[in-house]
Amino acid sequence: MTRKKIELSQLRSQRWFGAAGQPGNHKSYRTKQMGFTSEDFQGKPVIGILSTWSDLNSCHTHFPQRIEEVKRGIWQAGGFPVVMPTLSVGETYVRPSTLIYRNLLAMDAEEILRSHPIDGAVLLGGCDKTTPGLVMAAASMNIPAIFVPAGAMLRGHWRGQQMLGTGSSTWKALADFRAGKIDEASWRSFGEGTARSPGTCNTMGTASTMTSLVDVLGLTLPGASSIPAVDARHPQMASACGRRIVEMVWEDLRPRELVTRQSFLNAVVADMALSGSTNSLIHLVAMARRLGVELSLDDFAQAGEAVPVLCNLQPSGAFLMEDFYYAGGLLALLKRIESQLDLSCLSVNGRTLGENIAGAEVYNDDVIRPQANPVYAAGGLVVLRGNLAPRGAVLKRAAADPKLLQHTGPAVVFSNFKDLLARIDDPELAVTPDSVLVLQDSGPVGAPGMPEWGMLPIPRKLLEAGVRDMVRISDARMSGTSYGTCVLHVCPESRVGGLLGLVRDGDLITLDTAGRRLDLLVDDAELEARRKVWVAPPPHYERGFGSLHIEHVLQADEGCDLDFLARPGETPDPEARFS
Repeated sequence: MTRKKIELSQLRSQRWFGAAGQPGNHKSYRTKQMGFTSEDFQGKPVIGILSTWSDLNSCHTHFPQRIEEVKRGIWQAGGFPVVMPTLSVGETYVRPSTLIYRNLLAMDAEEILRSHPIDGAVLLGGCDKTTPGLVMAAASMNIPAIFVPAGAMLRGHWRGQQMLGTGSSTWKALADFRAGKIDEASWRSFGEGTARSPGTCNTMGTASTMTSLVDVLGLTLPGASSIPAVDARHPQMASACGRRIVEMVWEDLRPRELVTRQSFLNAVVADMALSGSTNSLIHLVAMARRLGVELSLDDFAQAGEAVPVLCNLQPSGAFLMEDFYYAGGLLALLKRIESQLDLSCLSVNGRTLGENIAGAEVYNDDVIRPQANPVYAAGGLVVLRGNLAPRGAVLKRAAADPKLLQHTGPAVVFSNFKDLLARIDDPELAVTPDSVLVLQDSGPVGAPGMPEWGMLPIPRKLLEAGVRDMVRISDARMSGTSYGTCVLHVCPESRVGGLLGLVRDGDLITLDTAGRRLDLLVDDAELEARRKVWVAPPPHYERGFGSLHIEHVLQADEGCDLDFLARPGETPDPEARFS
Protein backbone atom coordinates (compact mmCIF):
# COMPACT_ATOMS: atom_id res chain seq x y z
CA MET A 1 0.00 0.00 0.00
CA THR A 2 1.55 3.28 -1.12
CA ARG A 3 0.41 6.32 0.84
CA LYS A 4 1.09 10.03 0.49
CA LYS A 5 3.11 11.35 3.43
CA ILE A 6 1.79 14.16 5.59
CA GLU A 7 3.70 17.41 6.16
CA LEU A 8 5.61 18.26 9.32
CA SER A 9 3.09 20.98 10.12
CA GLN A 10 0.33 18.34 10.30
CA LEU A 11 1.89 16.47 13.25
CA ARG A 12 0.01 16.83 16.55
CA SER A 13 3.30 17.51 18.34
CA GLN A 14 3.81 20.65 16.28
CA ARG A 15 0.91 22.23 18.14
CA TRP A 16 3.17 22.05 21.20
CA PHE A 17 6.74 22.36 19.88
CA GLY A 18 5.92 24.44 16.81
CA ALA A 19 3.68 26.96 18.53
CA ALA A 20 4.72 30.61 18.06
CA GLY A 21 6.30 32.64 20.84
CA GLN A 22 6.46 31.57 24.47
CA PRO A 23 4.31 28.38 24.24
CA GLY A 24 6.58 26.68 21.72
CA ASN A 25 9.80 28.03 23.27
CA HIS A 26 8.71 26.80 26.69
CA LYS A 27 8.27 23.24 25.42
CA SER A 28 11.62 23.41 23.64
CA TYR A 29 13.82 24.51 26.53
CA ARG A 30 12.02 22.21 28.98
CA THR A 31 12.83 19.28 26.67
CA LYS A 32 16.46 20.39 26.53
CA GLN A 33 16.41 20.44 30.34
CA MET A 34 16.24 16.62 30.14
CA GLY A 35 19.50 16.48 28.19
CA PHE A 36 18.13 16.44 24.65
CA THR A 37 19.28 18.75 21.88
CA SER A 38 17.20 20.46 19.22
CA GLU A 39 18.39 17.85 16.72
CA ASP A 40 16.90 15.09 18.89
CA PHE A 41 13.31 16.25 18.75
CA GLN A 42 12.70 19.14 16.37
CA GLY A 43 11.11 18.18 13.08
CA LYS A 44 10.53 14.59 14.22
CA PRO A 45 7.38 12.64 15.10
CA VAL A 46 7.00 12.22 18.85
CA ILE A 47 6.25 8.57 19.63
CA GLY A 48 4.70 7.68 22.97
CA ILE A 49 5.75 4.28 24.32
CA LEU A 50 2.87 3.25 26.58
CA SER A 51 4.21 0.67 29.00
CA THR A 52 2.15 -1.50 31.36
CA TRP A 53 5.25 -2.62 33.26
CA SER A 54 5.41 -2.69 37.05
CA ASP A 55 7.14 -4.76 39.72
CA LEU A 56 3.75 -6.35 40.41
CA ASN A 57 3.16 -7.57 36.88
CA SER A 58 5.22 -10.74 36.57
CA CYS A 59 4.23 -11.24 32.91
CA HIS A 60 5.93 -7.96 31.94
CA THR A 61 9.29 -8.21 33.77
CA HIS A 62 11.13 -7.96 30.43
CA PHE A 63 9.42 -4.73 29.39
CA PRO A 64 12.16 -2.35 30.62
CA GLN A 65 14.52 -4.00 28.13
CA ARG A 66 11.87 -4.06 25.39
CA ILE A 67 11.32 -0.33 25.88
CA GLU A 68 14.97 0.26 25.04
CA GLU A 69 14.63 -1.90 21.92
CA VAL A 70 11.50 -0.02 20.83
CA LYS A 71 13.37 3.25 21.40
CA ARG A 72 16.22 2.01 19.22
CA GLY A 73 13.83 1.40 16.35
CA ILE A 74 12.19 4.80 16.76
CA TRP A 75 15.55 6.60 16.75
CA GLN A 76 16.65 4.59 13.70
CA ALA A 77 13.54 5.67 11.78
CA GLY A 78 13.90 9.35 12.70
CA GLY A 79 11.40 9.63 15.53
CA PHE A 80 11.62 10.98 19.07
CA PRO A 81 10.65 8.31 21.65
CA VAL A 82 9.08 9.19 25.01
CA VAL A 83 8.08 6.58 27.60
CA MET A 84 4.64 7.11 29.13
CA PRO A 85 3.92 4.68 32.01
CA THR A 86 0.30 3.58 32.22
CA LEU A 87 -1.73 1.61 34.74
CA SER A 88 -0.29 -1.90 35.06
CA VAL A 89 -3.08 -4.48 35.39
CA GLY A 90 -1.56 -7.82 36.40
CA GLU A 91 -3.89 -10.78 36.83
CA THR A 92 -1.94 -12.30 39.71
CA TYR A 93 -2.10 -9.41 42.14
CA VAL A 94 -4.99 -7.07 41.31
CA ARG A 95 -8.17 -7.32 43.37
CA PRO A 96 -11.14 -7.43 43.30
CA SER A 97 -11.06 -7.80 39.52
CA THR A 98 -8.83 -6.77 36.67
CA LEU A 99 -11.88 -6.16 34.47
CA ILE A 100 -12.73 -3.04 36.48
CA TYR A 101 -9.23 -1.75 35.86
CA ARG A 102 -9.19 -2.65 32.17
CA ASN A 103 -11.57 0.27 31.78
CA LEU A 104 -9.44 2.51 34.00
CA LEU A 105 -6.35 1.57 31.94
CA ALA A 106 -8.26 2.44 28.77
CA MET A 107 -9.19 5.84 30.22
CA ASP A 108 -5.67 6.44 31.50
CA ALA A 109 -3.98 5.57 28.21
CA GLU A 110 -6.46 7.53 26.08
CA GLU A 111 -6.03 10.68 28.14
CA ILE A 112 -2.24 10.33 28.24
CA LEU A 113 -2.23 10.30 24.44
CA ARG A 114 -4.71 13.15 24.16
CA SER A 115 -3.09 15.51 26.62
CA HIS A 116 0.54 15.13 25.49
CA PRO A 117 2.37 16.02 22.25
CA ILE A 118 2.14 12.48 20.88
CA ASP A 119 1.96 11.73 17.14
CA GLY A 120 1.95 7.94 17.35
CA ALA A 121 1.90 5.26 20.03
CA VAL A 122 3.66 1.97 20.70
CA LEU A 123 1.48 -0.08 23.07
CA LEU A 124 3.31 -2.61 25.28
CA GLY A 125 0.92 -5.14 26.78
CA GLY A 126 0.15 -8.80 27.08
CA CYS A 127 -1.20 -9.79 30.49
CA ASP A 128 -4.90 -10.37 30.04
CA LYS A 129 -6.56 -6.95 30.39
CA THR A 130 -3.62 -4.83 29.23
CA THR A 131 -4.12 -5.83 25.59
CA PRO A 132 -7.80 -4.84 25.24
CA GLY A 133 -7.34 -1.83 27.55
CA LEU A 134 -4.56 -0.36 25.41
CA VAL A 135 -6.36 -1.14 22.14
CA MET A 136 -9.58 0.45 23.43
CA ALA A 137 -7.60 3.59 24.26
CA ALA A 138 -5.88 3.71 20.87
CA ALA A 139 -9.19 3.13 19.10
CA SER A 140 -10.87 6.02 20.89
CA MET A 141 -7.90 8.35 20.47
CA ASN A 142 -7.40 7.23 16.86
CA ILE A 143 -3.81 8.26 16.27
CA PRO A 144 -1.33 5.89 14.57
CA ALA A 145 -0.64 3.02 16.98
CA ILE A 146 1.12 -0.34 16.95
CA PHE A 147 0.93 -3.07 19.59
CA VAL A 148 3.96 -4.93 20.99
CA PRO A 149 2.78 -8.22 22.57
CA ALA A 150 4.61 -9.44 25.66
CA GLY A 151 4.96 -12.99 24.34
CA ALA A 152 4.35 -16.20 26.26
CA MET A 153 6.69 -17.72 28.83
CA LEU A 154 8.49 -21.01 28.28
CA ARG A 155 6.76 -24.35 28.80
CA GLY A 156 6.71 -25.71 32.34
CA HIS A 157 9.00 -28.48 33.61
CA TRP A 158 8.65 -30.52 36.82
CA ARG A 159 10.08 -33.90 37.78
CA GLY A 160 10.41 -35.09 34.20
CA GLN A 161 7.10 -33.64 33.03
CA GLN A 162 7.76 -31.18 30.18
CA MET A 163 4.37 -30.02 28.96
CA LEU A 164 3.06 -28.11 31.95
CA GLY A 165 0.74 -25.22 31.22
CA THR A 166 0.56 -22.13 33.42
CA GLY A 167 -2.89 -22.22 34.97
CA SER A 168 -4.24 -25.27 33.14
CA SER A 169 -1.83 -27.70 34.78
CA THR A 170 -1.85 -25.93 38.13
CA TRP A 171 -5.65 -26.13 38.34
CA LYS A 172 -5.36 -29.91 38.00
CA ALA A 173 -2.60 -30.03 40.61
CA LEU A 174 -4.78 -28.00 42.98
CA ALA A 175 -7.62 -30.50 42.56
CA ASP A 176 -5.20 -33.35 43.38
CA PHE A 177 -3.93 -31.46 46.43
CA ARG A 178 -7.45 -30.78 47.71
CA ALA A 179 -8.30 -34.45 47.15
CA GLY A 180 -5.25 -35.51 49.19
CA LYS A 181 -3.39 -37.11 46.30
CA ILE A 182 -0.27 -34.92 46.57
CA ASP A 183 1.25 -33.14 49.55
CA GLU A 184 1.60 -29.38 49.92
CA ALA A 185 5.33 -29.31 49.18
CA SER A 186 4.79 -31.10 45.87
CA TRP A 187 1.88 -28.84 44.98
CA ARG A 188 3.94 -25.71 45.60
CA SER A 189 7.02 -26.91 43.71
CA PHE A 190 4.79 -28.01 40.83
CA GLY A 191 3.42 -24.47 40.53
CA GLU A 192 6.91 -23.01 40.54
CA GLY A 193 7.84 -25.34 37.69
CA THR A 194 5.04 -24.01 35.50
CA ALA A 195 6.16 -20.36 35.62
CA ARG A 196 9.88 -20.18 34.92
CA SER A 197 10.55 -17.22 32.61
CA PRO A 198 9.25 -13.76 31.75
CA GLY A 199 6.11 -13.66 29.64
CA THR A 200 2.41 -14.37 29.81
CA CYS A 201 0.76 -17.73 30.46
CA ASN A 202 2.09 -20.38 28.09
CA THR A 203 -1.35 -21.80 27.28
CA MET A 204 -4.00 -20.44 24.92
CA GLY A 205 -5.37 -18.48 27.88
CA THR A 206 -6.73 -14.97 27.76
CA ALA A 207 -3.31 -13.34 27.29
CA SER A 208 -2.31 -15.34 24.20
CA THR A 209 -5.87 -15.30 22.88
CA MET A 210 -6.07 -11.51 22.99
CA THR A 211 -2.60 -10.84 21.57
CA SER A 212 -3.37 -13.32 18.78
CA LEU A 213 -6.66 -11.60 18.00
CA VAL A 214 -5.05 -8.15 17.97
CA ASP A 215 -2.58 -9.69 15.50
CA VAL A 216 -5.52 -10.83 13.33
CA LEU A 217 -7.03 -7.34 13.56
CA GLY A 218 -3.84 -6.02 11.98
CA LEU A 219 -2.68 -3.89 14.91
CA THR A 220 0.76 -5.49 15.32
CA LEU A 221 3.42 -6.73 12.94
CA PRO A 222 2.11 -9.97 11.40
CA GLY A 223 2.89 -13.00 13.55
CA ALA A 224 4.36 -10.96 16.42
CA SER A 225 1.89 -12.43 18.91
CA SER A 226 3.33 -15.94 18.65
CA ILE A 227 6.97 -15.16 19.48
CA PRO A 228 7.98 -16.42 22.97
CA ALA A 229 9.01 -13.65 25.35
CA VAL A 230 12.60 -14.88 25.69
CA ASP A 231 13.27 -15.78 22.04
CA ALA A 232 15.80 -13.44 20.38
CA ARG A 233 13.24 -12.67 17.70
CA HIS A 234 11.10 -10.94 20.33
CA PRO A 235 13.45 -7.94 20.88
CA GLN A 236 14.00 -7.85 17.13
CA MET A 237 10.23 -7.52 16.70
CA ALA A 238 10.10 -4.74 19.31
CA SER A 239 12.68 -2.69 17.40
CA ALA A 240 10.84 -3.33 14.14
CA CYS A 241 7.65 -1.99 15.72
CA GLY A 242 9.58 1.14 16.74
CA ARG A 243 10.71 1.69 13.17
CA ARG A 244 7.29 1.00 11.71
CA ILE A 245 5.35 3.38 13.96
CA VAL A 246 7.40 6.32 12.68
CA GLU A 247 6.48 5.36 9.11
CA MET A 248 2.83 5.00 10.15
CA VAL A 249 2.81 8.54 11.53
CA TRP A 250 4.11 9.98 8.26
CA GLU A 251 1.52 7.84 6.41
CA ASP A 252 -1.21 8.95 8.85
CA LEU A 253 -2.30 5.31 9.18
CA ARG A 254 -4.84 5.19 12.02
CA PRO A 255 -6.78 2.38 13.76
CA ARG A 256 -10.19 3.36 12.37
CA GLU A 257 -8.80 3.18 8.85
CA LEU A 258 -7.16 -0.21 9.43
CA VAL A 259 -9.75 -2.10 11.44
CA THR A 260 -13.21 -2.79 10.01
CA ARG A 261 -16.12 -5.05 10.83
CA GLN A 262 -14.56 -7.62 8.47
CA SER A 263 -11.37 -7.44 10.52
CA PHE A 264 -13.36 -8.28 13.64
CA LEU A 265 -15.17 -11.13 11.91
CA ASN A 266 -11.75 -12.49 10.95
CA ALA A 267 -10.77 -12.28 14.62
CA VAL A 268 -13.93 -14.16 15.65
CA VAL A 269 -13.18 -16.92 13.12
CA ALA A 270 -9.59 -17.17 14.37
CA ASP A 271 -10.86 -17.23 17.96
CA MET A 272 -12.85 -20.36 17.20
CA ALA A 273 -9.96 -22.09 15.43
CA LEU A 274 -7.70 -21.25 18.39
CA SER A 275 -10.31 -22.38 20.94
CA GLY A 276 -9.60 -19.05 22.56
CA SER A 277 -10.50 -17.79 26.00
CA THR A 278 -14.13 -17.09 26.84
CA ASN A 279 -12.96 -13.61 27.89
CA SER A 280 -12.39 -12.82 24.23
CA LEU A 281 -16.12 -12.30 23.68
CA ILE A 282 -16.22 -9.46 26.19
CA HIS A 283 -13.00 -7.82 25.00
CA LEU A 284 -13.66 -8.04 21.26
CA VAL A 285 -17.12 -6.52 21.68
CA ALA A 286 -15.67 -3.67 23.78
CA MET A 287 -12.85 -3.02 21.30
CA ALA A 288 -15.25 -3.06 18.35
CA ARG A 289 -17.55 -0.52 19.98
CA ARG A 290 -14.64 1.85 20.52
CA LEU A 291 -14.02 1.72 16.76
CA GLY A 292 -17.68 2.24 15.90
CA VAL A 293 -18.03 -1.37 14.70
CA GLU A 294 -21.08 -3.46 15.55
CA LEU A 295 -20.15 -6.90 16.92
CA SER A 296 -22.54 -9.14 18.85
CA LEU A 297 -22.75 -12.58 20.43
CA ASP A 298 -24.59 -13.70 17.28
CA ASP A 299 -21.35 -13.25 15.32
CA PHE A 300 -19.60 -15.61 17.71
CA ALA A 301 -22.49 -18.06 17.61
CA GLN A 302 -22.36 -18.27 13.80
CA ALA A 303 -18.60 -18.76 13.72
CA GLY A 304 -18.83 -21.40 16.43
CA GLU A 305 -20.90 -23.58 14.13
CA ALA A 306 -18.70 -23.19 11.07
CA VAL A 307 -15.09 -23.15 12.26
CA PRO A 308 -13.28 -26.22 13.62
CA VAL A 309 -10.69 -26.08 16.40
CA LEU A 310 -7.31 -26.60 14.74
CA CYS A 311 -5.05 -25.31 17.51
CA ASN A 312 -4.05 -28.21 19.77
CA LEU A 313 -3.06 -26.13 22.79
CA GLN A 314 -3.95 -26.33 26.46
CA PRO A 315 -6.47 -25.99 28.04
CA SER A 316 -8.40 -27.50 25.11
CA GLY A 317 -5.52 -29.58 23.72
CA ALA A 318 -2.07 -30.94 24.48
CA PHE A 319 0.61 -28.38 23.56
CA LEU A 320 1.78 -24.92 24.63
CA MET A 321 2.51 -21.52 23.07
CA GLU A 322 6.19 -22.28 22.56
CA ASP A 323 5.20 -25.31 20.45
CA PHE A 324 2.68 -23.18 18.56
CA TYR A 325 5.32 -20.69 17.50
CA TYR A 326 7.80 -23.28 16.27
CA ALA A 327 4.98 -25.10 14.45
CA GLY A 328 4.40 -21.95 12.36
CA GLY A 329 2.48 -19.74 14.76
CA LEU A 330 -0.58 -17.65 14.13
CA LEU A 331 0.15 -16.96 10.45
CA ALA A 332 0.31 -20.69 9.74
CA LEU A 333 -3.02 -21.23 11.52
CA LEU A 334 -4.60 -18.41 9.49
CA LYS A 335 -3.26 -19.98 6.31
CA ARG A 336 -5.18 -23.15 7.17
CA ILE A 337 -8.47 -21.25 7.54
CA GLU A 338 -7.89 -18.67 4.80
CA SER A 339 -11.04 -19.72 2.92
CA GLN A 340 -13.06 -18.48 5.91
CA LEU A 341 -11.29 -15.12 6.19
CA ASP A 342 -11.57 -11.79 4.41
CA LEU A 343 -8.05 -11.57 3.03
CA SER A 344 -8.40 -7.95 1.92
CA CYS A 345 -8.20 -6.57 5.49
CA LEU A 346 -5.19 -4.38 6.18
CA SER A 347 -2.41 -4.59 8.76
CA VAL A 348 -0.09 -2.00 10.28
CA ASN A 349 2.64 -3.10 7.85
CA GLY A 350 0.53 -1.67 5.02
CA ARG A 351 -0.20 -5.06 3.49
CA THR A 352 -3.35 -7.16 3.36
CA LEU A 353 -4.00 -10.24 5.46
CA GLY A 354 -3.77 -12.33 2.30
CA GLU A 355 -0.33 -10.94 1.53
CA ASN A 356 0.85 -11.47 5.10
CA ILE A 357 -0.05 -15.17 5.22
CA ALA A 358 0.88 -16.02 1.63
CA GLY A 359 4.13 -17.78 2.55
CA ALA A 360 3.06 -19.22 5.90
CA GLU A 361 3.62 -22.94 6.51
CA VAL A 362 2.78 -25.45 9.21
CA TYR A 363 5.74 -27.44 10.52
CA ASN A 364 3.88 -29.71 12.97
CA ASP A 365 0.48 -31.05 11.95
CA ASP A 366 -0.33 -32.16 15.48
CA VAL A 367 0.11 -28.71 17.01
CA ILE A 368 -1.74 -26.91 14.18
CA ARG A 369 -4.10 -29.47 12.73
CA PRO A 370 -5.33 -29.61 9.13
CA GLN A 371 -9.06 -29.07 8.62
CA ALA A 372 -9.44 -32.76 7.78
CA ASN A 373 -8.18 -33.70 11.25
CA PRO A 374 -9.40 -31.04 13.69
CA VAL A 375 -9.07 -31.14 17.46
CA TYR A 376 -12.83 -30.49 17.55
CA ALA A 377 -15.17 -30.45 14.58
CA ALA A 378 -16.80 -27.16 15.62
CA GLY A 379 -15.60 -23.99 17.32
CA GLY A 380 -14.38 -24.09 20.89
CA LEU A 381 -16.89 -21.52 22.20
CA VAL A 382 -20.68 -21.87 22.32
CA VAL A 383 -23.18 -19.06 22.92
CA LEU A 384 -26.19 -20.21 24.95
CA ARG A 385 -29.56 -18.56 25.43
CA GLY A 386 -32.71 -19.49 27.31
CA ASN A 387 -34.81 -18.18 30.17
CA LEU A 388 -31.75 -18.27 32.45
CA ALA A 389 -29.67 -16.24 30.00
CA PRO A 390 -31.98 -14.30 27.65
CA ARG A 391 -29.11 -12.02 26.57
CA GLY A 392 -26.62 -14.84 26.36
CA ALA A 393 -24.04 -16.94 28.19
CA VAL A 394 -20.90 -18.67 26.98
CA LEU A 395 -19.47 -22.17 27.37
CA LYS A 396 -16.01 -23.30 26.30
CA ARG A 397 -17.18 -26.54 24.73
CA ALA A 398 -13.68 -27.68 23.81
CA ALA A 399 -12.60 -27.62 27.47
CA ALA A 400 -15.71 -29.34 28.87
CA ASP A 401 -16.48 -32.97 29.68
CA PRO A 402 -18.46 -34.20 26.65
CA LYS A 403 -20.73 -36.25 28.94
CA LEU A 404 -21.98 -33.05 30.59
CA LEU A 405 -22.79 -31.05 27.47
CA GLN A 406 -26.38 -32.34 27.66
CA HIS A 407 -27.38 -32.35 31.30
CA THR A 408 -30.29 -31.70 33.65
CA GLY A 409 -29.66 -31.55 37.37
CA PRO A 410 -30.71 -29.92 40.64
CA ALA A 411 -29.13 -26.61 41.59
CA VAL A 412 -26.82 -26.13 44.54
CA VAL A 413 -26.84 -22.37 44.99
CA PHE A 414 -24.20 -20.07 46.48
CA SER A 415 -25.45 -16.53 47.02
CA ASN A 416 -22.01 -15.00 46.52
CA PHE A 417 -18.32 -15.92 46.51
CA LYS A 418 -17.95 -15.72 50.28
CA ASP A 419 -20.81 -18.16 50.64
CA LEU A 420 -19.10 -20.46 48.13
CA LEU A 421 -15.80 -20.43 50.03
CA ALA A 422 -17.57 -21.02 53.35
CA ARG A 423 -19.60 -24.07 52.25
CA ILE A 424 -18.05 -25.75 49.19
CA ASP A 425 -16.01 -28.23 51.22
CA ASP A 426 -18.58 -28.81 53.96
CA PRO A 427 -19.03 -32.59 54.26
CA GLU A 428 -22.73 -31.96 54.91
CA LEU A 429 -23.24 -30.06 51.63
CA ALA A 430 -26.14 -31.69 49.77
CA VAL A 431 -24.37 -32.26 46.45
CA THR A 432 -23.87 -35.13 44.02
CA PRO A 433 -22.00 -35.41 40.70
CA ASP A 434 -25.31 -34.67 38.95
CA SER A 435 -25.84 -31.40 40.78
CA VAL A 436 -25.50 -28.06 39.01
CA LEU A 437 -23.36 -25.62 41.00
CA VAL A 438 -24.71 -22.05 40.75
CA LEU A 439 -22.83 -18.93 41.83
CA GLN A 440 -24.83 -15.71 42.09
CA ASP A 441 -23.84 -12.06 42.48
CA SER A 442 -20.56 -12.32 40.55
CA GLY A 443 -21.22 -10.19 37.49
CA PRO A 444 -19.96 -6.79 36.31
CA VAL A 445 -21.86 -4.92 39.05
CA GLY A 446 -22.29 -7.68 41.57
CA ALA A 447 -18.86 -9.02 42.46
CA PRO A 448 -17.86 -6.24 41.71
CA GLY A 449 -16.18 -6.37 38.32
CA MET A 450 -17.00 -9.91 37.15
CA PRO A 451 -13.95 -11.73 38.59
CA GLU A 452 -12.64 -15.05 37.30
CA TRP A 453 -14.68 -17.14 39.72
CA GLY A 454 -16.58 -19.09 37.08
CA MET A 455 -14.52 -22.29 37.42
CA LEU A 456 -16.26 -23.09 40.70
CA PRO A 457 -14.25 -25.61 42.72
CA ILE A 458 -15.54 -29.16 42.85
CA PRO A 459 -16.63 -29.98 46.43
CA ARG A 460 -13.84 -31.81 48.26
CA LYS A 461 -15.92 -34.86 49.03
CA LEU A 462 -16.59 -35.30 45.30
CA LEU A 463 -12.92 -34.75 44.43
CA GLU A 464 -11.99 -37.48 46.87
CA ALA A 465 -14.48 -39.76 45.06
CA GLY A 466 -12.76 -39.06 41.72
CA VAL A 467 -15.12 -36.41 40.28
CA ARG A 468 -13.22 -33.85 38.17
CA ASP A 469 -15.99 -31.96 36.36
CA MET A 470 -19.53 -30.78 37.01
CA VAL A 471 -21.89 -28.34 35.36
CA ARG A 472 -21.20 -24.92 36.89
CA ILE A 473 -23.13 -21.73 36.14
CA SER A 474 -22.41 -18.13 37.06
CA ASP A 475 -22.48 -14.53 35.89
CA ALA A 476 -18.71 -14.44 36.46
CA ARG A 477 -15.81 -14.98 34.06
CA MET A 478 -13.11 -17.62 34.27
CA SER A 479 -9.42 -17.62 33.47
CA GLY A 480 -8.60 -18.51 29.89
CA THR A 481 -6.33 -21.20 31.33
CA SER A 482 -9.29 -22.86 33.07
CA TYR A 483 -11.30 -25.84 31.89
CA GLY A 484 -14.50 -27.69 32.72
CA THR A 485 -18.20 -27.50 31.95
CA CYS A 486 -18.51 -23.92 33.13
CA VAL A 487 -21.32 -21.72 31.84
CA LEU A 488 -20.18 -18.12 32.18
CA HIS A 489 -21.23 -14.49 31.60
CA VAL A 490 -24.92 -15.25 32.29
CA CYS A 491 -26.65 -12.08 31.15
CA PRO A 492 -28.28 -10.10 32.61
CA GLU A 493 -26.41 -10.70 35.85
CA SER A 494 -28.15 -11.53 39.10
CA ARG A 495 -27.29 -8.20 40.82
CA VAL A 496 -29.35 -6.21 38.30
CA GLY A 497 -32.38 -8.51 38.43
CA GLY A 498 -31.37 -11.36 36.14
CA LEU A 499 -33.13 -14.69 36.62
CA LEU A 500 -29.89 -16.25 37.90
CA GLY A 501 -30.48 -14.37 41.18
CA LEU A 502 -33.83 -16.17 41.68
CA VAL A 503 -32.47 -19.73 41.46
CA ARG A 504 -32.90 -21.78 44.64
CA ASP A 505 -31.48 -25.07 45.86
CA GLY A 506 -33.13 -28.03 44.18
CA ASP A 507 -34.40 -26.15 41.10
CA LEU A 508 -33.80 -28.19 37.96
CA ILE A 509 -31.56 -26.60 35.35
CA THR A 510 -31.05 -27.89 31.82
CA LEU A 511 -27.88 -27.35 29.80
CA ASP A 512 -28.60 -28.24 26.18
CA THR A 513 -25.40 -27.49 24.31
CA ALA A 514 -26.65 -29.00 21.06
CA GLY A 515 -29.74 -26.79 21.21
CA ARG A 516 -27.74 -23.79 22.52
CA ARG A 517 -30.09 -23.53 25.51
CA LEU A 518 -29.77 -22.82 29.22
CA ASP A 519 -33.06 -23.03 31.07
CA LEU A 520 -34.37 -22.94 34.63
CA LEU A 521 -37.24 -25.43 34.90
CA VAL A 522 -39.43 -23.43 37.28
CA ASP A 523 -42.90 -22.22 36.33
CA ASP A 524 -43.57 -18.55 35.69
CA ALA A 525 -45.91 -18.07 38.67
CA GLU A 526 -43.26 -19.27 41.13
CA LEU A 527 -40.61 -17.07 39.49
CA GLU A 528 -42.89 -14.05 39.71
CA ALA A 529 -43.47 -14.70 43.40
CA ARG A 530 -39.72 -14.87 43.98
CA ARG A 531 -39.16 -11.71 41.97
CA LYS A 532 -41.56 -9.75 44.18
CA VAL A 533 -39.55 -10.50 47.33
CA TRP A 534 -36.08 -10.21 45.78
CA VAL A 535 -34.00 -7.25 47.00
CA ALA A 536 -30.70 -6.21 45.44
CA PRO A 537 -27.74 -6.25 47.84
CA PRO A 538 -26.24 -2.86 48.73
CA PRO A 539 -23.50 -1.47 46.44
CA HIS A 540 -19.89 -2.36 47.17
CA TYR A 541 -18.60 1.18 46.66
CA GLU A 542 -19.80 4.61 47.71
CA ARG A 543 -16.93 6.63 46.19
CA GLY A 544 -13.96 6.49 43.83
CA PHE A 545 -13.54 4.60 40.60
CA GLY A 546 -15.45 1.62 42.00
CA SER A 547 -18.54 3.78 42.37
CA LEU A 548 -18.10 5.12 38.84
CA HIS A 549 -17.78 1.55 37.57
CA ILE A 550 -20.95 0.34 39.28
CA GLU A 551 -22.95 3.27 37.96
CA HIS A 552 -21.80 3.05 34.35
CA VAL A 553 -20.60 -0.49 33.51
CA LEU A 554 -22.38 -2.28 30.67
CA GLN A 555 -23.37 -5.95 30.80
CA ALA A 556 -21.24 -8.79 29.45
CA ASP A 557 -22.98 -8.96 26.06
CA GLU A 558 -22.06 -5.29 25.54
CA GLY A 559 -18.39 -5.68 26.47
CA CYS A 560 -18.43 -4.46 30.10
CA ASP A 561 -17.11 -1.07 29.02
CA LEU A 562 -18.31 2.10 30.72
CA ASP A 563 -21.34 3.48 28.89
CA PHE A 564 -19.92 6.99 28.48
CA LEU A 565 -16.74 5.58 26.88
CA ALA A 566 -18.43 3.07 24.59
CA ARG A 567 -20.71 5.61 22.95
CA PRO A 568 -19.82 7.03 19.50
CA GLY A 569 -17.99 10.32 19.10
CA GLU A 570 -14.58 11.78 19.74
CA THR A 571 -13.20 13.91 22.56
CA PRO A 572 -11.47 16.93 20.99
CA ASP A 573 -7.75 17.56 21.24
CA PRO A 574 -6.60 20.34 23.58
CA GLU A 575 -6.98 23.84 22.24
CA ALA A 576 -4.15 25.14 20.08
CA ARG A 577 -3.60 28.18 22.30
CA PHE A 578 -2.06 27.12 25.56
CA SER A 579 0.85 28.20 27.72
